[in-house]
Amino acid sequence: MTDADATPQPDPLATASRDIAEVPAVEIISTAALHLMSAAAVNLGLAADLPEHKDLDEARSLIDSLAGLLDAASPSLGHHHAAPLRDGLRSLQLAFREASSIQDEPGQGPGEKYTGAVYPAAAK
Repeated sequence: MTDADATPQPDPLATASRDIAEVPAVEIISTAALHLMSAAAVNLGLAADLPEHKDLDEARSLIDSLAGLLDAASPSLGHHHAAPLRDGLRSLQLAFREASSIQDEPGQGPGEKYTGAVYPAAAK
């Protein structure tokens, strides 16, 4: 069998590019945000299968990245998609404050340069 007889194979990169071109930006941004949220939650010790794992330095970087992504992408995501992601971000910021033995000044916590200071809800 010669190369001339071989059936041409599709280029995997072209196929991947074509597949990704069909995915709306809101889905790609949301997926990236969910990955950042999940990784931050694991590093805050919130994973059911790894409750003893805590790495607040990693969590801070992930929360900062998530906040920056949401800050930049929120106008194009629209309220319907951005609101639950912002709620998740706020939950992670509060969990970080709770997990940290040394409290950041208001406005200095992870992601707060994008969201403003995050305070726990007042106890009733």
